Amino acid sequence: YGSFIDDLRLYVRGGTGGMGYPRLGGEGGRGGDVWFVARERTTLKSIRERYPQKRFVAGAGANSSVKALKGEKGKDCEVHVPLGISVLCDDGKQIGELNAAGERFLAARGGLGGSLVTNFMPCKGQRRIVRLDLKLIADVGLVGFPNAGKSSLLSKISHAKPEIANYAFTTIQPELGKIMYADYKQISVADLPGLIEGAHANKGMGHKFLKHVERTKQLLLVVDISGFQLSIRTQFRTAFETVLLLTKELELYKEELLTKPALLAINKMDLPCAKDNLNELTKQLQNPQDFFHLLQEEMVPANTLEFKDIIPISTYTGEGIEELKACIRKSIDEEAEQENEEYRKKKLLLLRTSE
Repeated sequence: YGSFIDDLRLYVRGGTGGMGYPRLGGEGGRGGDVWFVARERTTLKSIRERYPQKRFVAGAGANSSVKALKGEKGKDCEVHVPLGISVLCDDGKQIGELNAAGERFLAARGGLGGSLVTNFMPCKGQRRIVRLDLKLIADVGLVGFPNAGKSSLLSKISHAKPEIANYAFTTIQPELGKIMYADYKQISVADLPGLIEGAHANKGMGHKFLKHVERTKQLLLVVDISGFQLSIRTQFRTAFETVLLLTKELELYKEELLTKPALLAINKMDLPCAKDNLNELTKQLQNPQDFFHLLQEEMVPANTLEFKDIIPISTYTGEGIEELKACIRKSIDEEAEQENEEYRKKKLLLLRTSE
């Protein structure tokens, strides 16, 4: 999966408290805490390189003494983590998440210092193994089978420079790019490694790919108009079948993914017969139920994606690229307006109920 890391296990331990002072009733200082702090331009790879032991221990509390009956608190340990991190226990249960720069999460609490309550003996700090799980945060996630032209599209619409080649799984790690508009508006786009049939069951890059789709606001399906075939041993799929199979993979992984707003980009319109194929595909997408018989029953999704726009493009000639950028902008703005409207309604409702 390349050098990209989106999962890391760490050992965290809060500091031990300081000793109490029985003769004068002195209290030892509390042990330091371990905090995860979200910070931009941080990666899980940089954490692993900087701390190869992956152990984070906070400082011990100071002992109580004649000079200082109340011992000082131990030094906190702060670990800078990337944005979009979910913090999980070793059993896989989520205990927190960090999505914005500056957000903090208490990973391990320090132990209490010795006092009358603890018979002046200090307590040990909390210790546990946690897993940091990264899900990319982007406005738009590119979804498509290998060789659909997602990397080429990302390089055309943004300043990202992903590796582009004519073989399956060119993209072995997620790539993030930003579309810059004339009015300085920026929209982030994530090119995620290619899905294959059976990805929901963790085939190929399976879940490593699909979990990143969860945090994108919208989906942009990229489909090759001439169809798709992964290898000689696998079946050839038409563009329509590709759309249904992509929908099925998303549905089997998590049904909620199909509720996200979606656009469809039909790529490689520079190829011969592309126009005829496009006419046929448009007809099939208008009433997809009429063509379900073309696929085996287990490959037909229970729900189909409703595309806000279908845009024919060619990353080779540049046809339709500007139109696609405009559609992405329009779709993102509409969603933001809808969210604002819902937020305003909620506020208004709260005001009325409080009155």
